[in-house]
Amino acid sequence: MSARLEGMVVVVTGGGSGIGLAAAKAFAAEGANVAICGRDKAALDAAAKETGAFARACDVTDPAAVARFVADVMGEFGRIDVLINNAGALGPIGPLADATPEDWEATLKANATGPFLTTRAVLKAAEPSCVIGISSGQGRKGSAGWGPYAASKHALEGMISVWADEYKGKTRFFSLSPGPVATRMRALAAPKEDPKSIKTPKAVAAALVAVVLDEKLESGTLLRLDPKGKLEC
Repeated sequence: MSARLEGMVVVVTGGGSGIGLAAAKAFAAEGANVAICGRDKAALDAAAKETGAFARACDVTDPAAVARFVADVMGEFGRIDVLINNAGALGPIGPLADATPEDWEATLKANATGPFLTTRAVLKAAEPSCVIGISSGQGRKGSAGWGPYAASKHALEGMISVWADEYKGKTRFFSLSPGPVATRMRALAAPKEDPKSIKTPKAVAAALVAVVLDEKLESGTLLRLDPKGKLEC
């Protein structure tokens, strides 16, 4: 069994399913201690049983809940080395002018405020070596129908760039745009798409591990996966 991350502590938000669950498995397989959070306690319990991860129910848009979760992780392990900001929401698909203020705010809250709160709490509690945000091609060039989601991912990309500059030489920050991935969220966004024709969560998880291990990658780099799952800058 590989143990390239032996002793490290990796936090994965939205770790109960999809990319988050795959990431928890991948990091655990590398010898890391993994902590996961999410809103679905049943899914978290199942994921914890499957991966051996430390799990807590947590809504990442709730500052108090995030503070409790990070404190619990620190209490359990005494450190946090890597943070994977994976939790997020699709929001409404359709013309931007048709989005309600409530839809807009909820999507921004899930995809931008959540990573802000989680990263802020981890930075204040520990000295992580690496923080990665799961972004999207929509975060680099928005397209029709994806308004709130695209805006939220643009916000995430901007936030990562700022942190990369502010924590230069201390913590490395990256955003990863995985492209289409066979998850429940993708099925909602593209119900006619054949899930077998796109990348698996496992492929994204392997890329996340590769980013953490590659110390030559410059902080602030906007990363993406090509259709075959190859990591590109």
